[in-house]
Amino acid sequence: MSGSRNLRDVGRYRTGAEPMQVVSGPIDEPTVYFEAPPLSRVSSEMEQFISWFGRTAPGHEEPLPALTMARTAYLYFESIRPFEDGNGRLGRAIGEKALAQSLGQPTLTALAATILARRKSYYEALEAANKGNEITRWLMWFSGVAIEAQHRTIALVEFLIDKTKLLGRLKGQLNARQEKALLRMFREGSEGFRGGLSAGKYSTITGASPATTTRDLADLVEKGALVCEGDRRYARYRPSIPLRPIRHVTLNEQGEVSEG
Repeated sequence: MSGSRNLRDVGRYRTGAEPMQVVSGPIDEPTVYFEAPPLSRVSSEMEQFISWFGRTAPGHEEPLPALTMARTAYLYFESIRPFEDGNGRLGRAIGEKALAQSLGQPTLTALAATILARRKSYYEALEAANKGNEITRWLMWFSGVAIEAQHRTIALVEFLIDKTKLLGRLKGQLNARQEKALLRMFREGSEGFRGGLSAGKYSTITGASPATTTRDLADLVEKGALVCEGDRRYARYRPSIPLRPIRHVTLNEQGEVSEG
């Protein structure tokens, strides 16, 4: 959080006396999903958390399975919320660290991106888990997210390989407008440009006139950079590489996995 001008406490536990809450919705009518322990308990709660994290690590007295460790550590830290800001980012990093150390090797997971993609259900799961000591539903929710994160990681790696190959093949063949539009589409990742690229969106991205837009898009299709779907004003364009939409993964209490 170094360099954040809106924060009072950087590099130390929060010191403000006001309640630490997880909220969303309008400023005048926010929904409070969770309220963290008061300031007076932060240091002692963190000491207990760090002690627990050490005891449950691989090779110690109370080792936990990798996924159990990661999802419990994440919830434990998020329940304390010891810092003024950045607790979510640190919690996701702790979850990924727990997975890596339990597996004994670095892991490449899109855990943070997947949690952010499911923000609404995350808040709901966090709220439910902080109303009591029964956290089975949280464990199931996090397990689904962890599996989905693996799918997202694999899709991202395959997408980056395909994108690199396509850009390599087109090197030196595109004008500046075409390259700008193509790179903007690729920024959307493996799931593609929402709604596809229309002529109007191309003009907005590049500043090209309608006639120039028509020529540029036709040329991109001819070169195999884009695929056109639909006709005339309903035409939509997508990159010629495969799209890989990510389905949400859920687990029930019997450990059965479903995607949708």
